Amino acid sequence: MTDAPAASDTALAADATRLSRREQILRAAARLFAERGSRSVGVDDVGAAIGVTGPAIYRHFASKDAMIAEMLQGISERLLAGGRARVAAAGPDPAAQLRALVAFQVDFALDNPALITVHDRDLGSLAPGDAARVRRLQRRYVEVWVDVLRRLRPGEDADACRARAHAVFGLVNSTPHSAGRLPRDEMGALLAEMAEAAATA
Repeated sequence: MTDAPAASDTALAADATRLSRREQILRAAARLFAERGSRSVGVDDVGAAIGVTGPAIYRHFASKDAMIAEMLQGISERLLAGGRARVAAAGPDPAAQLRALVAFQVDFALDNPALITVHDRDLGSLAPGDAARVRRLQRRYVEVWVDVLRRLRPGEDADACRARAHAVFGLVNSTPHSAGRLPRDEMGALLAEMAEAAATA
């Protein structure tokens, strides 16, 4: 059974203290879709969660699928930009870059469990063009990791490094199931230790 996701996922807003109506809709939708499944949630349910009528949602999104597409594209863009920024800030040492990437991914996973659940359930149901955009962004994010891992492990080829990166994502993105079992700081430290070990084993 999946533990209840956090009430709001941080990756859906640029400023958590001043949410736009669009961001409020996406946060509420992510939480409801994660808890009940997107096909069991109506536009009226999303509206009620933020105190507006269902039809008011259509001023911002054409459909539930449009909400999911924006959620998943938005988080993919943030992961790519954030991963690149962390690597640049870590300096030239690939070990330091890997630690920065792991910390970034762990923070993302702990702060956005509903989005991870929606991604796992609903990516495959997106329209082909939307799904292709999300997957293209995700591949570019994976390549940020691959570049670091190849410099850290020069004898290993790119496919092996991609497999390592995906294994780390699978471990860290288990947070919808595991978060809440330990205090956040302890859970973050445990995930980071395990992820670094998995990436370099």
